[in-house]
Amino acid sequence: MFRAIDKWLPGYLRSVCRRPAKTAGTRHLIFCLSDHFEPHGNASSCGDAVRLVREWVEEYPQATDAFTDSDGRFPQHTFFYPAEAYSAECLDNLALLCKQGHGEVEVHLHHRNDTADNLRATLCDFCDKLHGNHGLLGRDEGGRVRYGFIHGNWALCNSRPDGDWCGVNEELAVLKQTGCYADFTFPSAPSPTQPRMVNAIYRAEDRPGRPRGADRGKLVQASGQTPVPPHPALSRRSPEGRRRNTPLLLIQGPLAPDWGRRKWRILPRLENGDITNVNPPLPRRIDLWVRQGIHVMGRPEWVFVKVFSHGCVAGNREALLGERMRRCHEYLAEAYDDGKRWRLHYVTAREMYNIVRAAEDGKAGNPGEYRDYEVARPECFHV
Repeated sequence: MFRAIDKWLPGYLRSVCRRPAKTAGTRHLIFCLSDHFEPHGNASSCGDAVRLVREWVEEYPQATDAFTDSDGRFPQHTFFYPAEAYSAECLDNLALLCKQGHGEVEVHLHHRNDTADNLRATLCDFCDKLHGNHGLLGRDEGGRVRYGFIHGNWALCNSRPDGDWCGVNEELAVLKQTGCYADFTFPSAPSPTQPRMVNAIYRAEDRPGRPRGADRGKLVQASGQTPVPPHPALSRRSPEGRRRNTPLLLIQGPLAPDWGRRKWRILPRLENGDITNVNPPLPRRIDLWVRQGIHVMGRPEWVFVKVFSHGCVAGNREALLGERMRRCHEYLAEAYDDGKRWRLHYVTAREMYNIVRAAEDGKAGNPGEYRDYEVARPECFHV
C-alpha cells in the first residue's frame, strides 16, 4: 500500500475528482483481460512450455463457452506473448485458440541494457513473425501491421529507479514508430515504476534524455479534439498524418485502496487489477474496478476495465480457468448486463483500443459496434 505512494496517491485523488457523476441511460462496461503470458518463463523446458500452451488451448473454451456478453461474444483473453521467447509451436497453438473466437495475441517484452535501435529491430522482427508466420496482429486502413504492448517488469521508458530492465528512455517513440497502437503496461503500483497518471486513458511522449516518459500526459477527449503536434513529413489534415503525429495512447487498468481487504485489519491493501489464486476476481473486486470510472473524457457512459494476470504461473491457473473465473463471469452478467442499467462487452486489447478511438472521434451509442474501428481483426480470423 505505501510503496511508491508518492507516485500513485496524488494521481489517484485526481482520478476520484474526475469520476463521472451519475449518467442517464444505459452504461456500458468494456471488459478486457490482459495476460502477461510467459510459458517459457514458467516451464523447465521448451517441451513443457508447449504442453502448457496446449493445456490452455484445451481448457480455456471449457471455462468460458457458457458465457456471452450483450453482443453474443465469448469472454476474450489477450495473450501478451514475450518477444524474447518466440516459439513457433506455442504461437501456432495460441493462433488456433484465437481463430476459435477466444482472444488475440499481442506483444510483451522483457529487455535490459537495451538501445533504441536494437529495441526497434526486436519489435519489428517479432511483429513480422507474429503476422507473417501465424496470421496474428491486425492491420490498419493503410495496411500497416499494428500491435498492443506490455513492458516486462513494468519498466516502460526506463522507469525503474535503478535503470534496470529497459535502458531506452525514448521507448514511447520507438513503440509508435514500429506500429504500436497502445501501451497496456499500467498500473504497476506498488512498483516504483508506477506513473503519476492513475485510472486514466491518456497520450504521452518521451522526455528527451530523461526516463519515465509515461509519467504524465494528456487525457483523451471525445470528439477528436486531442491536440496534434506538427510534423514536417506528414500533413496534419490527413487521417494518416493525425495518427502518426499523435502521442502514443496508454490505457490503464484500475488502481485504488481496497478497504474491503485490510492488512492487520486496519490499513487498506492496494487494488491494482491483478488476478491471482490468492486474490481472485471476486464480486467485491469487480465492483471496485468499475467504480474507478475509467473513461474517455466526454463519454462517461463507456466504462473501461482492463485487468491483468500472469496466466502461465501455476498458482494462477485456477483463478483463470476454474470455478473462480466462472463465478466472475456469472457476476458480470448478473450485475453489469441487465440491458437497462448496464450492458457488458468482452473485448480484446485491440478492440478496447478501437473503442477508445471511436470515442475520441465522437462516436456514441453501442461501443460493441466499434471493435474493428481502426485496426482490423488478425488475418488468421478470416482463414
